[in-house]
Amino acid sequence: MTVLYLLIPLSLILLGLAVWAFFWAVKNDQFEDLEGPAHRILFDEDENDLPLAEREKRRQARKEKPDAGDDDDRAAR
Repeated sequence: MTVLYLLIPLSLILLGLAVWAFFWAVKNDQFEDLEGPAHRILFDEDENDLPLAEREKRRQARKEKPDAGDDDDRAAR
């Protein structure tokens, strides 16, 4: 019976920590987008999702730097 004098305050402290953690998470927008990460893993990055300036920058980078993988494929054949 005396152990209850220890367990009840301990459980109230843990409950208080859990409630604090929940409100902290809500305040810091941890529950803002629950479905986004689940959908994001299914799709590759699409160039159409990028801003126009970033798309142009990637196109220029591709033109300036040819694929090094093509030379390796030719050497292996």
